[in-house]
Amino acid sequence: MTGLRYVYAVCRPFGTPLQAELRGVMGAPPALLHHHGLVAVVSTVPEADFCEDALKAHLEDLDWLAATARAHQGVVDALTTVTTPLPLRLATVFRDDSAVRTMIEAREDDFRRLLDRLHGRVEWGVKVYLEPGAAEPEPAAAARPASGRDYLRSRRRQSHEQEERWQRAERFAHRLHERLAERAEEFRMHRPQNAALSGSPGQNVLNAAYLVPRAHSEEFVELVDRTKDEEAGMRVELTGPWAAYSFSGEVSGTSSAEGSGSSSGAESGARAGAESGARAGAESGARAGAESAAGPGEGR
Repeated sequence: MTGLRYVYAVCRPFGTPLQAELRGVMGAPPALLHHHGLVAVVSTVPEADFCEDALKAHLEDLDWLAATARAHQGVVDALTTVTTPLPLRLATVFRDDSAVRTMIEAREDDFRRLLDRLHGRVEWGVKVYLEPGAAEPEPAAAARPASGRDYLRSRRRQSHEQEERWQRAERFAHRLHERLAERAEEFRMHRPQNAALSGSPGQNVLNAAYLVPRAHSEEFVELVDRTKDEEAGMRVELTGPWAAYSFSGEVSGTSSAEGSGSSSGAESGARAGAESGARAGAESGARAGAESAAGPGEGR
């Protein structure tokens, strides 16, 4: 069976070995490809599953996409414990090791610049949700509005109360973000998640990523924990530490001269699925990736 080289990330050489039992995409163990003082973390995947036509079909298969996303993220997570990786997009593949080396040479300056900037730093994700309001009981027959005017007045009151809750949530999210941004070196504001795709209850008010030095991560986490109960009806979710996905877009956001295969939508699906940890979350992340995928390619 013909194999392609799947690339998870690029990093500098590191001395601590990865776990012997670590497995990547399609169950293949990751390997280290050294070139020009950099390391590409790779594994071999079947061409039948990762050629261009096959990837287009797989992007519609939520189970396959979710499993691939989890395996990809598992390797990146393992790397994050021993070094600072630059994650590449989900399903970045090349014809062989020679093509991977060519990619490294073409992007060498970018890789080194980003590795210098991100060294010793991790990404933390923070989301704020406005919890669903308690459903009003169905009024008894005797308590039903006496007229259409009373009914409209009641509906306006409910709408006003919902608007007030939303404004309060936005103010809370803004205050929290300002505090966290002061403790972070950089931040990225992401589009609020669609509840139908994420599977999380409530309305997503804040969806942000923060770049934090490892040495200051404990303080950052404590700050988030202290604010969780400040406002009733709000839910704060903290995820991480992650590799700096949101801050290495210069790498994952463009294709190499060799035509590295991936889609930005698929990568966001990988993140969403990996953050959730559960099957339902992985599938919702995969669905988001599939719906926004620009279309895969293949390194030659």
